[in-house]
Amino acid sequence: MTGPVLSIRGLTVEIPTRQGIVKPVDGVTYDIGRGETLGVVGESGAGKSMAGNAVIGLLNPPAHISGGEIWLNGKRIDPLEGEAMRRLRGKEIGMIFQDPLTSLNPLLTIGDQLAETMLTHLPISQKEAERRAVAALEEVGIPGAAERIDSYPHEFSGGMRQRVVIALALCAEPSLVIADEPTTALDVSVQAQIIALLKRLCRDRGTAVMLITHDMGVIAEAADRVAVMYAGRLAELGPVREVLTAPEHPYTHGLMASTPLASLGQRRLHQIPGSMPRLTQLPEGCAFHPRCPRAQDKCRHAPCPVKGEGRAACWFPMVAEAAG
Repeated sequence: MTGPVLSIRGLTVEIPTRQGIVKPVDGVTYDIGRGETLGVVGESGAGKSMAGNAVIGLLNPPAHISGGEIWLNGKRIDPLEGEAMRRLRGKEIGMIFQDPLTSLNPLLTIGDQLAETMLTHLPISQKEAERRAVAALEEVGIPGAAERIDSYPHEFSGGMRQRVVIALALCAEPSLVIADEPTTALDVSVQAQIIALLKRLCRDRGTAVMLITHDMGVIAEAADRVAVMYAGRLAELGPVREVLTAPEHPYTHGLMASTPLASLGQRRLHQIPGSMPRLTQLPEGCAFHPRCPRAQDKCRHAPCPVKGEGRAACWFPMVAEAAG
């Protein structure tokens, strides 16, 4: 198949409130190719999870898609509702969430949940589903998979439960996996194992991954490209090594400077001054300008330009200064 697995074009999500209509996702555009991991990063409230929920049809009313298009494997999916969207989830789109217990039914064994998912989405027999369930647990590194297949979720550790959730997300052979903060609740050593596992499985299967996180270390380790979001808008998009080593948007630069490694040898971590504005009180012009040390009059009054691949939505990107 040619073309991207997932294509988001001008996606806008609106929520009506007493203070007016807010846009937690505002005109976002990006693609994810086969076998590619796109890291979506930003502060809490930046809109990264809301964009993922829009793709899988899990927006909580009154939140709704008010503009743009979402295409999966060449088919537009944003108008889908009800049963049509439910059939898509699991079969075409796998989901991995932060807390594995929210993804697993505590009353069913792990084997029953894997088999049920495969029987729902794949044309296979009960016996074949049971065989594949054991194979899926073996693939994600569950020791003694044949014996653990009849265990319940509470009988696994947090790291092992997350491995089970990855098996559940991939067992119906989806073309896209959305992983929303999949390692936040885990120990650092387990985080590295889970990221390596997800990266290997998706690379081997050619699955596209939307990896939503606030952790720049996870982005550096797992992503091929990175989309940086701020106040619902796309601030920067490009290859992960280029964006992390030579960020163009001042916000991306601030995120990188705030990491422990970048602040090594200093008494305090660097921080971006101020906080992200409320969506009901977005400033005129660039939403980041009140916190930006490079802001000029143009930033305070003119909406940010939307640049091409690997460029920042910024009037005065960092590379301009370096090039000069």
